[in-house]
Amino acid sequence: MNDIFDVIIIGSGPAGLTAGIYTTRASLSTLIIGGTAWGGQLMLTTEVENFPGFPEGIMGPELIGKIRKQAERFGAVFKEEDVESVDFEVVGDFRVVGDGEQYKGRSIIIATGAQTQWLNLPTEKRLIGRGVSSCAPCDAPFFKEKEVIVVGGGDSAMEEALVLSRFATSVKIVHRRNAFRASEIMQKKVFDNPKISVIWNSEVVDILGEEKVTGVKLKDVGTGETKEVRIDGVFVAIGHKPATEIYSGQVELDEKEYIKVYDHTRTSKVGVFVAGDVHDYRYKQAITAAAFGCMAAMDAEKWLEERKS
Repeated sequence: MNDIFDVIIIGSGPAGLTAGIYTTRASLSTLIIGGTAWGGQLMLTTEVENFPGFPEGIMGPELIGKIRKQAERFGAVFKEEDVESVDFEVVGDFRVVGDGEQYKGRSIIIATGAQTQWLNLPTEKRLIGRGVSSCAPCDAPFFKEKEVIVVGGGDSAMEEALVLSRFATSVKIVHRRNAFRASEIMQKKVFDNPKISVIWNSEVVDILGEEKVTGVKLKDVGTGETKEVRIDGVFVAIGHKPATEIYSGQVELDEKEYIKVYDHTRTSKVGVFVAGDVHDYRYKQAITAAAFGCMAAMDAEKWLEERKS
């Protein structure tokens, strides 16, 4: 194994693996530390119909598996380890510790993504991809002429509801308070949409269904009374949490704890680049993450070339 890699990529979703394809094809020795639960959000996704090149659709785990094989085909070293700590103090001699072993890299690409904040209900995880989703742009077409709910009260929830309203028969937003925290303009779009209604002061306490979602149990937060509502889909939009804990003090984070970006994919630390949902809280798509991975790899390659000259 190399004493020092040209590039260490932390993360193995579409961003990290695409970066690995580009760095290895540029003849840069590349280590991808993918995590024990490697693959990112695509590993929790069923059929993906909006990734270019797959006209019949493809299952999420199969898609991410193919991207991994492509990176490994060109020579990327893949480690299914969780990163425990990083040290970016010395430019060009970065240190990453995974499972007790220290790795050295001349450059770093951070691609650890962001995790959906779920409701943490017993039935929720089992029904992800079977009526439970966190991405309307990904899954809304599967709910044509069906009834769905969106859980949340911020701009993300409003956006999810508006996208779903183009496909679903009806969209109900469930919010545990009596007012949204979303921007006024987003609220107006929702209130003006005849397909969208709101269930105030309520929270989802259970998701019903064995093989697929058939309904939800709602609790009135004021009275404690519960009721069941027949529904075909549940879209959770209560936020995402970027995987940035280990980078605190190493690179600058914004107020939402996403990594700050300067000049396309550069971070506040010279030689450290970023790609995907760990900095992108707007698009959150597999294809945009892959595109950011490409960009970060090309920026890292250019930076390494400049250091040689």
